[in-house]
Amino acid sequence: MREIKRHSLAAIVPVICFATIAYFGYHAVEGEHGLNAYTRLSVQIHDTKAALGEITAERKQLERRVTLLRASGLDADMLEEQAHRSLGLLANRELVILGR
Repeated sequence: MREIKRHSLAAIVPVICFATIAYFGYHAVEGEHGLNAYTRLSVQIHDTKAALGEITAERKQLERRVTLLRASGLDADMLEEQAHRSLGLLANRELVILGR
């Protein structure tokens, strides 16, 4: 009986150490701030930066089109295109090709 008691007391410290290492190891990988969360956030940041690039390009294109419609630099073709688009009016035998 003493032999069992002595071996069980000697095994308590390694079991507690192993359980502690397993606990922290699990949370280092799967936890809220673990490696998997870091990977997910990295992918999300990459996707968001790509979307930002697309939106920035679209915004620059729209700003360029707006500057063409301002009174200081009014472009007759752009004005006519916008009038046709918003009013939907065409003269007889008139062909309108709308740009992007």
